[in-house]
Amino acid sequence: MTTPARPGRILIAEDEVRLATVLRDYLLAATYEVTLEHRGDTALARIEADPPDLLLLDLMLPGLDGMELCRRIRSADDPRVAQLIVIMITARVDEVDRLLGLEVGADDYVCKPFSPREVVARVRAQLRRIERLNAAPEASGISVDTAAMRARVAGVDVDLTPVELRILARLLEHPGRVLSRQQLMDAAYTDHRVVNDRTIDTHMKNLRRKLSEALGHEASISSVYGVGYRYEG
Repeated sequence: MTTPARPGRILIAEDEVRLATVLRDYLLAATYEVTLEHRGDTALARIEADPPDLLLLDLMLPGLDGMELCRRIRSADDPRVAQLIVIMITARVDEVDRLLGLEVGADDYVCKPFSPREVVARVRAQLRRIERLNAAPEASGISVDTAAMRARVAGVDVDLTPVELRILARLLEHPGRVLSRQQLMDAAYTDHRVVNDRTIDTHMKNLRRKLSEALGHEASISSVYGVGYRYEG
């Protein structure tokens, strides 16, 4: 099977038919191929049969809610399903639900009410990110060998602490995806000790400084206010 040069197949899983139709029309106008599903269970079946390039996923769906659907996607054996780009659509705007949406593996989220143009822009940004990563997966020159506890930039060893190395390894596993402080703590502290989540901020500050010094420019790790951190690749 040949991968298209420009990803553009979008599945919208949204039970509000009018909203789904409006989003479809805007995405069609932006030259994307669009399919609609109004139930979580039927959306999952379609994804497993023929994975799209990106899923616009409403949180509150009949049959299978968006949170559980996202979990099943991320735990799928088929890498085409597990690595599917997921943008969560939600009317639940409190910070806990935003965080949960990202912790189950969403790449981004938009909160209702929103402008359809904003959604198209988010879709375009996510698909362009994947195109860049596919075109130059080693462009950053950063690699981690967790078995040897070694991190390298452009073939040169970087002196990282074990905690910093494990954080970096987790970020590299999910380029472009926001990881919460809790997810990074789980990766960093394998003995499951209890630490303040702000401890991660200190580790991230040191990690970014060391990588920036080795790279000769600012490391592509950004903070997402109230949520966590993202490695841009």
